Amino acid sequence: MKMDKMTTVKIRARKGREKIVALTAYDFFTAKFLDSVGIDMLLVGDSVNMVLYGKPDTLSATMDIMLAHTEAVASAAVRSLVVADMPFLSYQVSWEEAVRNAGRFLKESGAAAVKLEGGCEIAPLVSRLVGMGVPVLGHIGMQPQSYHKYGGYCLQGETKESREYLLKSARSLEEAGVFAIVLEKVEANFTKVITDTVSVPTIGIGSGPFCDGQILVVNDILGMFDGFKPRFARQYDDFRSRIKDAASRFARDVREGRFPEKKESFFEEEG
Repeated sequence: MKMDKMTTVKIRARKGREKIVALTAYDFFTAKFLDSVGIDMLLVGDSVNMVLYGKPDTLSATMDIMLAHTEAVASAAVRSLVVADMPFLSYQVSWEEAVRNAGRFLKESGAAAVKLEGGCEIAPLVSRLVGMGVPVLGHIGMQPQSYHKYGGYCLQGETKESREYLLKSARSLEEAGVFAIVLEKVEANFTKVITDTVSVPTIGIGSGPFCDGQILVVNDILGMFDGFKPRFARQYDDFRSRIKDAASRFARDVREGRFPEKKESFFEEEG
């Protein structure tokens, strides 16, 4: 079956029509496999800092790290739209630095868009980037880069103040030109209010069933991350056990002399 290349325009056109399927990806081969089964969007998330580098949060992810992983994913993606997460302090210091860093993701790594965390306060920057030809995926609700401000990974949209901010932010990002908005850990019923209000798709993570699409961390669905496991991260396989089992069997075969066998070795041909 032929699968046409996804674009930001096609993602936006999915609003209210067809669910958007998104996963994180950080390396060439995982991205290749995800792309081959028709995942619509691959986000090279700064979550790489936690799931691949073992850091306690996303804050120390650097531009160099994100550029390298984005290039690997973009090299593998035939159909999927590749979006790069802009890491902490890559866009908050100045507009000039933000524009330069966003452009590097498209120019050097092959991403088709970038993702920025933040609401109405970053809408002017989003408008600037979009106006310069850099597609932007918004991200409101729980913002991992700002978890110190929230006092942890807290549910958003429970209070009147929080709901007013979220709705204002969603509208501001919509007006600024984002092609979609990630809603992370937002109260489910209020997520529906946001989804019904804005004309761009909402993509949920821990925000209930009323979004236009869903995204999860690929390591979580594969059972490859043994750190904090959020309640919304459904595990579809147990790669931790599979990897441990394969490694244990290999170790046993080596120690007991069963590997390598003759068929796995190279001997000088007789005669």
